[in-house]
Amino acid sequence: MDEIAFGTDGWRATLDVFTTPRVRAVAQGTADYLAESGRAGETVAVGYDARATSRGFADAIADVLAANGHDVLLPERDCPTPLVAYGIVERDLAGALVVTASHNPPEYNGVKFIPDDGAPALPPVTEAIEANLRPAETDRDVERGRIEEADFATPHAAHARSLVDADLDGLSVVYDAMHGSGRGVTDALLESAGASVECLRCERDPEFGGTPPEPDAENLHDLEVAVREGDADLGIANDGDADRIAVVTPRGYLDENRFFAATYDYLLEDDAGPAVRTVSTSFLVDRVAEAHGETVFETPVGFKWVAQAMAEHDALIAGEESGGFSIRGHVREKDGVLMALLAAAAAAEAPYDDRVDRLREAFGEVHQSKVSIDCPDDRKAAVVDALADSLPDELAGVPVERVNDADGFKALLADGSWVLVRPSGTEPKMRVYAEAGSPERVEALLEAGRALVEPLV
Repeated sequence: MDEIAFGTDGWRATLDVFTTPRVRAVAQGTADYLAESGRAGETVAVGYDARATSRGFADAIADVLAANGHDVLLPERDCPTPLVAYGIVERDLAGALVVTASHNPPEYNGVKFIPDDGAPALPPVTEAIEANLRPAETDRDVERGRIEEADFATPHAAHARSLVDADLDGLSVVYDAMHGSGRGVTDALLESAGASVECLRCERDPEFGGTPPEPDAENLHDLEVAVREGDADLGIANDGDADRIAVVTPRGYLDENRFFAATYDYLLEDDAGPAVRTVSTSFLVDRVAEAHGETVFETPVGFKWVAQAMAEHDALIAGEESGGFSIRGHVREKDGVLMALLAAAAAAEAPYDDRVDRLREAFGEVHQSKVSIDCPDDRKAAVVDALADSLPDELAGVPVERVNDADGFKALLADGSWVLVRPSGTEPKMRVYAEAGSPERVEALLEAGRALVEPLV
């Protein structure tokens, strides 16, 4: 049980650690938590992604939950995580366990619990599940629940179409599923709104074609080529479980921060409301908000904190620089399928390249990047503690005006740039982020951040 720990978004591990007995222990801990919460015997969903082992782990979880008296709904096939999250609310379920390692390589798998509100579980919930971890009971003195397959795609698609007014007739989109669970789902949603869709990597491949299903610029070269050579209006990619989105325009990969700011600006054309962003996300979002008389609320990294702030502030849009977003009226879980429809709706009215150009003209150049530094999980806390005693008064020649320690350390500099150092919640790494007015300045700040962290690891 000591090997099981819920991080930023559930428990993930390599398959030598992520074993059936431990997965069954998570299911038992969840069943015990639900019983303590007054939800004993209520229906629970169990979702899973396209990895080779995921359906087997999902079946094992379903077996334990059924043995504890819960009826269980399984998707008919591997399924985007956000479809399961919406299904919880739409079907009034007690919650869901989802087997996924998201963007991690195929040698990983993971599991996370989503409570009855469809939003990521907060620490009191995951801590309660961890406290209940124990070998699974399959011979309990309760009536065994039923295990059935259910359609999670159709209700989600109907909800997405009702939430996003999208007339995509004449819009050409290239969709890259990265061999993940978005295939046949995101592309079908876009087509239902009238888009012409060309598909890339829309066949299930548990090895993801040898590339981790991480929709970043490095992994989306073929999508960029397809958009450019096919004269498409837009390229869209999802990660392995389709809770994140990446966008490619005729110019190439669109940085997630610019996508966030441009999409928020689009929503503000006909609506109003604040935005929520993580501490690692661009101040460009704040500039858009200020121009419209709106406010931005900052959270630690992790969509559970984003979701909590969405509820507190009735946010119009919320997101993070890694490509996870949700909008008002939807479940407070990141949803790359819904966001694909929203991105296409925005692009149908005005190309994202034009939208980004308008932001640049209004607010100037804003650039951001990040680097990762290998760091064992058991060293992360010590590195953060050591940073508290070693933060300099200036970075790359610019004075530090103040430090935000809500998640690691974010040094805000006198010229408006910033550097953030924080531990990854999903990998054995420290992250260093930087934002400034030029790519050269960003690189200088990243090097300064790296020089701070590496001697401490």
